[in-house]
Amino acid sequence: MAHGKFELYTDKAGEFRFRLKAGNGENIGASEGYKAKAGALNGIESVKKNAPLPERYTVFEGNGGKWYFNLKAGNHEIILSSQGYASKESAENGAASVQNNAPEAPTVELTT
Repeated sequence: MAHGKFELYTDKAGEFRFRLKAGNGENIGASEGYKAKAGALNGIESVKKNAPLPERYTVFEGNGGKWYFNLKAGNHEIILSSQGYASKESAENGAASVQNNAPEAPTVELTT
């Protein structure tokens, strides 16, 4: 079974971001932008540390009927946000995928 990975990249505004991809290549979640690469790397470590804890996840219905989840750190800051899902069950499955994939996922730095 293929495992997930974190992809670290620089966005068009020059901020560092990361996304967690499942073993099948699907995006599971993404970070906010960070001014410094070290901040993004710390964010990845925070996701790895908090991912196994079910109480750190919030599943909610957003605008337009899509479902989302957020992963929060111990300080209640959002450290990973999901894509939109068609159902609550799909969002919960996405959160479970983060729980399973994130703790051991390697980080790959993408170059533009």
